[in-house]
Amino acid sequence: MKRSVSRREFLKQSTLATAALSATSLPALAVSHTGLARRAAPKKVIVIGAGLAGLSAAYELTQAGHDVTVFEAQSRPGGRVLTLREPFSDGLFAEAGARDIADTHDFTLKYITLFNLSLTSSPQTPGLGSIGYFRGKRIKFAEGVTPEIPYHLTPEEKTLGNGIWPRYRPRSVLDEIGDYTAPDWPPPSLMKYDRMSYAEFLRSNGASSEAVAFMTAGMRWGDGADTVSALVVLRETAQERQVKDSYTINGGCDLLTRAFAERLKEKIRYGSAVVRIEHSAQEVRVVVSRAGTHQTFGGDHLICAIPFSVLRQVAISPRLSPGKHRAIDELPSFSCARVFLQSRTRFWLDQGLNGGAWTDLPVGTILSTGSNQPGPRGIVQCYTGGRAGRRLAAMKEPDRLRHALNQVEAVYPGMRENFEGGVSKCWHADPWARGCSSWYKPGQMSELWPHIARPEGRVHFAGDHTSAWIRWMQGALESGNRAAREVNEAS
Repeated sequence: MKRSVSRREFLKQSTLATAALSATSLPALAVSHTGLARRAAPKKVIVIGAGLAGLSAAYELTQAGHDVTVFEAQSRPGGRVLTLREPFSDGLFAEAGARDIADTHDFTLKYITLFNLSLTSSPQTPGLGSIGYFRGKRIKFAEGVTPEIPYHLTPEEKTLGNGIWPRYRPRSVLDEIGDYTAPDWPPPSLMKYDRMSYAEFLRSNGASSEAVAFMTAGMRWGDGADTVSALVVLRETAQERQVKDSYTINGGCDLLTRAFAERLKEKIRYGSAVVRIEHSAQEVRVVVSRAGTHQTFGGDHLICAIPFSVLRQVAISPRLSPGKHRAIDELPSFSCARVFLQSRTRFWLDQGLNGGAWTDLPVGTILSTGSNQPGPRGIVQCYTGGRAGRRLAAMKEPDRLRHALNQVEAVYPGMRENFEGGVSKCWHADPWARGCSSWYKPGQMSELWPHIARPEGRVHFAGDHTSAWIRWMQGALESGNRAAREVNEAS
């Protein structure tokens, strides 16, 4: 659920963090959602998955007085919220999964407020720049400076600077996206954008092939701009346009999942992988593999809060509707890997840089993730996706670290001298994730999206893939609340 930032936002995302915000100082929309009001007899509810979607659904239903049991295959809560505290020194930590919270994320802010957590704001720090690395050339980006980039742009494109994005991704198109949270979104008028890839969309607005290559370098969707629906990229861009400030949880995002788990601890059964779902008009049942044995549990309703990439390994009887099964079977999952390198010093600060880099290298985007933590040491994160992410996942851990270190050294000379150790997380290789987020090929938004979140009888679906906020904690939490409402209101 990691946010895909625009290049103009890159500096803001990777600079030093400043003041911590307490729950009492958060935007007013943090308390705009109230809990469920149960109007009938308590229901017995089974929740599959203790990620944020499953945890929030279970929490809201428990608060309303329903009898909830959560089955989680792993021995920890959180799903793709994963804060790594080892093997780092001096109390440093890094987010291997979800990290960012926008000021528009009402459901996330609701729970931050409820659990009395604090946020760290990451505004742009004047005087610090970031690095671009394209086609073997190292470039420094800074406010007010338009660098020479090694792409053969047209004479007009060379004069655009940062205006290249609104030129080929017009504001008028983003206005067309409309209310992407509406139940009947997307309207037929937007289907033209789903039928084309994002690269085709840029070309249709006049972008040269070199401009497309530059604007989509290191893209975090699919296997490149030619493989992903333009509509899903435009929807996220429209979301980003509404954001004024972004934050992360002070002390680590796992504090949020721990807060949920503490309040649900007697409800959660860890080490319990659901291998079969059975459902009828009267009840639901799940077969759970635990400690080498199979056990069957029954209930009135089921909330499936695991990615479709994992759900497709679970037997379901009787079969769901053809549209739902097609969505489960065909919704792609983005392959991503993250490598974290601990640096003895934050040497990049002495160079007036923030430790971030936008690159076309296999290692992908580079961020300084430990900048808001105390002490002289820092952590450099490499975010690798698509085919490059799968190649990285196929390597052994020492080879991943060496692969990343060699490329970071090219971008930030001095990293090798300061390197003290590291760790990686490959979500594609994780059997309980099978990727870090969903995405859509051209044509799939119109074909699959209407079936993604729709309940099937007593079986309900949650997860960021069922929400308009794909890859965000907001999406997981919003979907968990929606699924909880569906169950609560069911007859």
